[in-house]
Amino acid sequence: MTRLRVLSGREVCRILEDNGFRLVRRRGSHASMQKTIGGSTVTVPVPLHDELRIGTLLSIIRQSGLPRSLFEA
Repeated sequence: MTRLRVLSGREVCRILEDNGFRLVRRRGSHASMQKTIGGSTVTVPVPLHDELRIGTLLSIIRQSGLPRSLFEA
């Protein structure tokens, strides 16, 4: 397993958008991304910071259901 890249919130939003998520709300320093899968909606909050902490990035990956490889170096 390779290391995760250091990503900004905007870069994470771009990766999510490329994989079917859309920006539904932006308030202050956070954005909410949504994707409808089957009959349910997945919502992922993304802090728009310059560098996301590893734990925050791992949480976003887990919530989105996307493969970790999209976020790796």
